[in-house]
Amino acid sequence: MSGSQVKLEKMKLRQDYRNLWHSDLMGTVTADTPYCFLSCLCGPCVSYLLRKRALYNDMSRYTCCAGYMPCSGRCGESKCPQLCLATEVFLCFGNSVASTRFLLQDEFNIQTTQCDNCIIGFMFCLSQVACIFSIVACLVGSDELSEASQILSCCADMVYCTVCACMQTQHKLEMDKRDGVFGSQPMGVPPAQQMSRFDQPVPPPVGYPPASYPQAQGYPPASYPPAQGYPPASYPPPGYPQH
Repeated sequence: MSGSQVKLEKMKLRQDYRNLWHSDLMGTVTADTPYCFLSCLCGPCVSYLLRKRALYNDMSRYTCCAGYMPCSGRCGESKCPQLCLATEVFLCFGNSVASTRFLLQDEFNIQTTQCDNCIIGFMFCLSQVACIFSIVACLVGSDELSEASQILSCCADMVYCTVCACMQTQHKLEMDKRDGVFGSQPMGVPPAQQMSRFDQPVPPPVGYPPASYPQAQGYPPASYPPAQGYPPASYPPPGYPQH
């Protein structure tokens, strides 16, 4: 199985996660209005701070796009992680937000609700429609279509910025919960290899005991009790003529 197939299989594990976000996307505006407003004004700066906080302020754990992209681990992150993270959040802002989201989901087994999936899907679809509409307007050369495409692109950008701000506020609230801001006991820092589920093997099916095998030769064969109601077998059987 290739590396891409392994990652695809492990991404499907998110469908089986049972925990929920502390707040859904619709509730982030009222849950932390100032932070949501800050995320709208300076999304890349907030993304930088959230990724660093998601790594427990330990930049030695940093990998480009949290290890979820083909470029991860190939950008010299170990030499200057701060510069690499700044480059990521400003040049690949969408990927930086999504990578922090995946990092938190895999660490805390968080699933995304259907409502949140619909909001995120609508954001992507609207961006694609606006892009296609702009290409058609350029090919046709109509002033009406160009004006309509600009309005559609403006709407798509507004939706994109709004949804990304809500997502980042959602991440911040989840880390507030992790760090005990809401009164719960803060969680300890996990080992570096447990920050991403992509580094972990696929767990066995639930309900099946783990297979056990002898560690070395020389183990006696397994013995089973005789079936109830039957005498133990003996050879030759009684009454058998001897030759």
